[in-house]
Amino acid sequence: MSELYIVRQLAREGLTITTLTGEYDSCLWQRSERLVRNVEQICSLPEIKNSEFQIDRFFLDVAAYFSDTGLARYLESREENRKLVFGNGNGLLSASTEIVTEKLRDVISMQKIEKINKIISESGDRFTERIESMILSDARNLDDMGVIGLFNEIRRQAIEGRGVSEVLHSWERKKDYRYWQARLKEGFRFESIRKIAKKRLSAADSFMNQLKKEAHGSEKPVLS
Repeated sequence: MSELYIVRQLAREGLTITTLTGEYDSCLWQRSERLVRNVEQICSLPEIKNSEFQIDRFFLDVAAYFSDTGLARYLESREENRKLVFGNGNGLLSASTEIVTEKLRDVISMQKIEKINKIISESGDRFTERIESMILSDARNLDDMGVIGLFNEIRRQAIEGRGVSEVLHSWERKKDYRYWQARLKEGFRFESIRKIAKKRLSAADSFMNQLKKEAHGSEKPVLS
């Protein structure tokens, strides 16, 4: 049994949370699998393949699998414990590194764990020069764009009891404040991935325009 197989199983356990109804929620696990696919796509870019960068995919893939485990633990923790566990500047990426150490110390060496944790923590630093962190950052940001990002946002708002009007209002506010333009400009280190993100954003905008028409009953009738 390979190290990566064991790591994947442990990541899946850490990313599968229990809902209020007692059902298993695998959305974060599915996101981690998308992140690994994004990582593979980025590593295949000519600007990466033809460069002098030496990338160890094992460390990078493990970092991608575990980078949202802090978020999973946050979502599963009781409301009154969240401030205690995640307060004092302990962000979600930092919490993920703690979980890496906790879950993997009996599986891989501490030297490997330290490298994985550096990749995760520095993926939140837009000025990092660590190539694996840059790749993970782009992989994470890409997953926030487009219809996938919309699905996650709509799902979150639905869980919180909000409806279509609130979803549309949130989208329009982000457009008004040029939130997505800022994400496109500052959130990507690789131009090829930025272009993909831009296409995704255009598709998401088309979806939201259609949603707005349907919500407001403003579609033009089809004349036979």
